[in-house]
Amino acid sequence: MALWRVHVELEDRPGRLGELATAVGAAGCNILSVHVVGEPTHRGSVTDELLVRVPAGIDPSVLIMAAARVKAPCTLHVPADATELSDPVTTALALARMVAADPGSAPRAVATLLHARLVDPAAAPAPDLHTHPIRVGAQHLLLGRAWPFTATELSRAAALLELSAQLSLTAPAPEPALDTLLLLHDGSQVLLREAGPSDVPLVDALHARCSPESRRARFLSPSPRLDPQQLRALVDPVGGRSILALTRDGGSAVGLADLHLADPLSPTPTATFGVLVEDTWQHRGLGTALVRRVAETAEELGMSELTGTVPADEVRITRLLRRAGLRPTAVLADGTLQLNVPLETPAAMA
Repeated sequence: MALWRVHVELEDRPGRLGELATAVGAAGCNILSVHVVGEPTHRGSVTDELLVRVPAGIDPSVLIMAAARVKAPCTLHVPADATELSDPVTTALALARMVAADPGSAPRAVATLLHARLVDPAAAPAPDLHTHPIRVGAQHLLLGRAWPFTATELSRAAALLELSAQLSLTAPAPEPALDTLLLLHDGSQVLLREAGPSDVPLVDALHARCSPESRRARFLSPSPRLDPQQLRALVDPVGGRSILALTRDGGSAVGLADLHLADPLSPTPTATFGVLVEDTWQHRGLGTALVRRVAETAEELGMSELTGTVPADEVRITRLLRRAGLRPTAVLADGTLQLNVPLETPAAMA
């Protein structure tokens, strides 16, 4: 399966979108989302953006031919990333929240909103790159992407920049950002940050999206729901910390590593840990990165060992721990594997 971004010009009259959807379906493809990205032309048509799933073995050019059959000119036809399937309103609100917390993040937020990237204004632009300048305070920046920017999109970006400017004038200087932008093996990116009580809805949705197999590997149960007490403990563990992995826009959680102090009175403090990664984000290096981060956190807290419990047939976790540079041992007990992971010399307790 492949995901493609398609822009088409459609007359603003009843039935036109249905005709296009029928043609795309007849070509064996499936429209996953539609939204308006362009302004009405003098002919009364608007530009709609489609995200279309094209099955393996089907030439993506059938989308251009399908649009032509219903007399809807195709103005853009480029591959898209699965991370762009998130709801655009949720994404915009998440980006506004990010800018409200840190007005300095506005350039990154605008680039994410427009599916673009920041490029060096002094460098010679790539011949197939469409660019647009933006100004953030005294900064003059340049956005770039593979297709043209529309006035509708730029007006949305301007609203986000205006929010940043207003906050910069009225808000105290923010604390340094604690988010870490992580590049995964396939080129996609996630944000890593510490979780907190306000992240309960994100973690609840992450757990629900995971497959029964992934839920069983983490919680010894395939149940699609966690009770409120479990959710609170995951995002705000007593004596420990949780690391959340988010999509670049911050709108969806795709992974979580949680660390819980096992026995605060023990002379050699240990911590229990768990890792959950959404199925579509597995095999990209995210699980390994989360394990490394949680091990580093445990060492910072003065822990000497990590422990965990997984189903007896769950061997992936030991491979994951070894890829993270750790040396786990496992003991079979009561139908589960009891994991023990020694850490480096623990840091001094604060």
